[in-house]
Amino acid sequence: MQVASMTDQRRLELMGEAKEMFYHGFNKYMNHAFPKDEVFNDKAGFETAIRNVIKHVSFNVNSKVQVFEANIRILGALLSAHLFATDPRFGFKIDGYNNELLELAYDLGQRLLPAFQNSKTGIPYPRVNLKYGVPKSETHETCTAGAGTLILEFGVLSRLVNDTKFENVARRALFSIWNRRTDLDLVGNVINIQTGQWIHTAASTGAGIDSFYEYLLKAYVLFGESEYLHIFNEAYSAVLRHVRDETGYLYRNVNILNGGLMSAWVDSLSAYFPGLQVLAGDLDNAIKSHLLYYNIWRKYRALPERFNFYLRNVEIASYPLRPEFIESTYFLYR
Repeated sequence: MQVASMTDQRRLELMGEAKEMFYHGFNKYMNHAFPKDEVFNDKAGFETAIRNVIKHVSFNVNSKVQVFEANIRILGALLSAHLFATDPRFGFKIDGYNNELLELAYDLGQRLLPAFQNSKTGIPYPRVNLKYGVPKSETHETCTAGAGTLILEFGVLSRLVNDTKFENVARRALFSIWNRRTDLDLVGNVINIQTGQWIHTAASTGAGIDSFYEYLLKAYVLFGESEYLHIFNEAYSAVLRHVRDETGYLYRNVNILNGGLMSAWVDSLSAYFPGLQVLAGDLDNAIKSHLLYYNIWRKYRALPERFNFYLRNVEIASYPLRPEFIESTYFLYR
């Protein structure tokens, strides 16, 4: 009885927290946005955040970071905020701002460059110490997404500071991976940066590969260079031929050499793929691939980290609030 009572009490607590969270968001909308669909201007808060970053942030620290994560989250955020703070078209231009975020971005970019320097293939080490470079004990293995998801931020940084070295190393890493594709035009999940050999030979649209495809298409959209589109089209065609199953709804983990099935699960990270298909203009396949994740979400009210499509049950029962499925749903809605 005591255990049941504790369970009921905790359930009531969670219900209260959920209710509080809902009304927090709803009341903020009613007070600051209604009847508009979106709030387009919060310049005061943006400027405060910029000033805080300028005042407090330094990358001269003895800290080991993942190159991939530091790039998409920190470098990307600095560059985006810099563009908002300097371009009056966005409505967030800050008087007195003197490119401090761009200087921080340049400093961070310099500290990430050692990841590329001693790689025989040009594919970067997965981690680097911001103060001392690549640790001697750092692994030579990295995932395709980690090495192939740099060109947008590094390319923008190069163009903003007029220094080509950032874009050059990111471009070399991307092409170094693609040049090691198999005869099926598939890339694997994990590669040795020194030998260029595939360590994990599974091709998929999910974890370890996902944003490799995304950045190919978005690099074409952003920079207008047709070579990125050409590679994306080849890679995407290979996915449709060998990764997608015969029903057209499921994208599997297959062997890069022969297309054979390697595992019977999909992961939540792969739920970004319908959104990418929308961006590519392939709405028919986007609708089909989205339907799988929609039905999993409808069953569990969240997207489990890994779902076994053969046994039709959850393999990894966690949901760290990943946005991929929500993003794809929004893309399809638009």
